[in-house]
Amino acid sequence: MGFGSSDDTTTKGRKLLEILNVRMVGAGCRVLVLSHGFGTDQSAWNRVLPYFLRDYRVVLYDLVCAGSVNPDHFEFHRYTTLDAYVDDLLAVLDALGVDRCYFVGHSVSAMIGILAAIRRPLLFLKLILVGASPRFLNDGDYHGGFEREETEEVFAAMEANYEAWVRGFAPLAVGADVPAAVREFSRTLFNMRPDISLFVSRTVFNSDLRGVLGLVQAPCVVIQTANDVSVPPSVAAYLKAHLGGRTTLELLHDEGHLPHLSAPASFVHVLHRALTTTQ
Repeated sequence: MGFGSSDDTTTKGRKLLEILNVRMVGAGCRVLVLSHGFGTDQSAWNRVLPYFLRDYRVVLYDLVCAGSVNPDHFEFHRYTTLDAYVDDLLAVLDALGVDRCYFVGHSVSAMIGILAAIRRPLLFLKLILVGASPRFLNDGDYHGGFEREETEEVFAAMEANYEAWVRGFAPLAVGADVPAAVREFSRTLFNMRPDISLFVSRTVFNSDLRGVLGLVQAPCVVIQTANDVSVPPSVAAYLKAHLGGRTTLELLHDEGHLPHLSAPASFVHVLHRALTTTQ
């Protein structure tokens, strides 16, 4: 959503806030942005949000691919790379008048945050990257966790029977034996239109942001669980070694790709430390 004149910018900004279900809640003077990952929407933060409302004004929004957004707004020709999602994030923050913020990005949103911080370094005080991966595919000495053939099998399964794929994938992604988290993740996956879900999955698995990590200036905290089916520990170590900003690694003893759903208490503890520790 490109911007023209100031009036045009204001109108488009307001429209985008409506499309992406943007909310700003809380009473603090600092701004905290919570950006969800693939297959969820802003409701993924429900178990985490109450702990930060006193000290932060919290911005929540839905990625345009989320099932909570009218699928008519998903422009396949535009969202072929993560850059369009970065445009949306920056437009949301501009429309809200946010000039400095802490950013928490889960999964694909971690990469969206990295790209946004490269583009607008003064906007981001700190990046907290949860279950982040600059590249999911293995490449020489780099172990991203997946061979291309494996991803093609995943895409074929999604295309053949989306419901069956969700029922198999959700428990694997959650990892831990937390039925409520599996149900919640399944619900938001089912809310996505299957063709959009498949398209976004292809976009994410074909992304490779390793070459730009060094351009990040903001301090970063990488939060990695003990066992994540989507992101092996080697990826977290790679991020720590290659991000340009001063980077710390927080290891959660909990399992799974969605600790904010499956282990909110320990996740809140680590997130609070990540936000308040000076670097």
